[in-house]
Amino acid sequence: MDGGGEEDQMKDYVVRREGEAEILMHSSNNVFFNKAQVNNRDMSVALLRTFISKRKEEQPAMLDKKAKPLSKMSEDNNSGPVQKVLFTPHDEKSNGKCEDHSQDDQSDTSNKLLMTQSAKGHEEPKPPRVLEALAASGLRAIRYAREVEGIGQITALDNDKVSVEACQRNIQFNGSVASSKVESHLADARVYMLTHQKEFDVVDLDPYGSPSVFLDSAVQSVADGGMLMCTATDMAVLCGGNGEVCYSKYGSYPLKGKYCHEMALRILLASIESHANRYKRYIVPILSVQMDFYIRVFVRVYTSASAMKNTPLKLSYVYQCVGCDSFHLQCIGRTFTKNNSVRYMPGFGPVVPQECSDCGKKFNMGGPIWSAPIHDQEWVVSTLADIKAKKERYPAYDKIYSVLTTISEELVDVPLFLSLHNLCATLKCTSPSAVMFRSAVINAGYRISGSHVNPLGLKSDAPMDIIWDIMRCWVKNHPVKPQPADQSGTVILSKEPTLQANFARAFASLSKAQAKKVARFLPNPERHWGPKLRAGRQITSKHVSLLGADVVNGIINHDEQEDCKSGAKRQKTDDGDLTSSHS
Repeated sequence: MDGGGEEDQMKDYVVRREGEAEILMHSSNNVFFNKAQVNNRDMSVALLRTFISKRKEEQPAMLDKKAKPLSKMSEDNNSGPVQKVLFTPHDEKSNGKCEDHSQDDQSDTSNKLLMTQSAKGHEEPKPPRVLEALAASGLRAIRYAREVEGIGQITALDNDKVSVEACQRNIQFNGSVASSKVESHLADARVYMLTHQKEFDVVDLDPYGSPSVFLDSAVQSVADGGMLMCTATDMAVLCGGNGEVCYSKYGSYPLKGKYCHEMALRILLASIESHANRYKRYIVPILSVQMDFYIRVFVRVYTSASAMKNTPLKLSYVYQCVGCDSFHLQCIGRTFTKNNSVRYMPGFGPVVPQECSDCGKKFNMGGPIWSAPIHDQEWVVSTLADIKAKKERYPAYDKIYSVLTTISEELVDVPLFLSLHNLCATLKCTSPSAVMFRSAVINAGYRISGSHVNPLGLKSDAPMDIIWDIMRCWVKNHPVKPQPADQSGTVILSKEPTLQANFARAFASLSKAQAKKVARFLPNPERHWGPKLRAGRQITSKHVSLLGADVVNGIINHDEQEDCKSGAKRQKTDDGDLTSSHS
């Protein structure tokens, strides 16, 4: 009977496999799972592998850094002048000889510590402890345990009892490796992280919606030199749909430009940095990705009161012209050196006049955003090599390889980007090919690259007056119809170009990926590839756009059949009760 009951229970579950992990998903949608996040999980697995290998490389340097104060103390004790020592009654009984013994003891202790540190230099660092703060089904934590070599203990949290039970069930379902490395707890992630400060080498935040309420406790929970991985899916807020809400959550005002998704990444980074600074900590971005319907950032977290002072140099406000595609950045802070000491001062401003010098319109102001590099290209290249070597281990290999390939060719020191189509829309002209435009920028002596955020995005260190001069030269050879005098394009074209653009094909006008015909922007693998319903929400016909008609109809029909079966059982029970009472 028990076996039959267990089989009946298992009929309600579907086994879903991703990578080397398998989980049991209930048909009632009581625990959140999104198939589309396979890209997110694959990228996280890849970065976690790179993090472990980088920690091994950093271990000797880290131990040397720790050993320097001990070495200095040892030298001071051996060669420095005799210092006064406070004596205890025990010291007085030894006729004052304890001073020499004290120095000898200190020297011996420091030498022993140095020898210990030297011996440890040959050892590998401890396996990193990982915290998945919002685990749901536990799929991500199980994949880390089964797929990442050298991983330590993984703690999976959720504040929903049903999710924790599902997570524990999935851990057991995945065998001894998952059971030995992953532990699941029912807890509020914010409280747990606050009570486990600097205990985890890796903290993974992947909430349903905004991560803003978790950031303060997350930056405290990461160990020094550890990694914080954070996802945000509230793109409407971060991309300017609700600017006031974005300011209340992240402390920054977004702008509606073609670069809005990259600006979302930079707003999230600025917010994490702000939370870290409150505890004398700062971040170093490793990788910042916009994929599908969300953004995902990977940052290292360090503690240093002096390095934290550089934060204003990494943040800027953005001035976006309301008439044309011109934008300008104003850094919050600056430094200057005086008598071999660095002084920190507020940034010079304003960087723009009251009216746009190109088209005469006003500016919208957004930010502050993170204007320093958002990727570490060394990490990107290492991760790409690892992904290529372990191709068969990544279910979403094609997607993450294409994204990382595009990122590897981005200009890291150029915040935000231009849209060639937007430039042409402003001037009402036909568009030059991307190769021609890139060639003109390169021939003018500037750098240019694509952006992983937008296939039409172009990052360049060329100032906006050079960009518009190139477009003026293009329009001279490809005339446009007369436009009203107050149009931004008319004002821009009324000025003569000071630069004579050269559209001859430049050698670097194609990226390496383009030259090798490596796919950089792949279509979604299936329809309705996007965000899914929050766990526990009943699926109805209004969710067709998210799940697809077949899925929604199948679930509704299944529920109706279950209701019919349960109704028939109740009817049978009621009839039986009536019969017995009559008899």
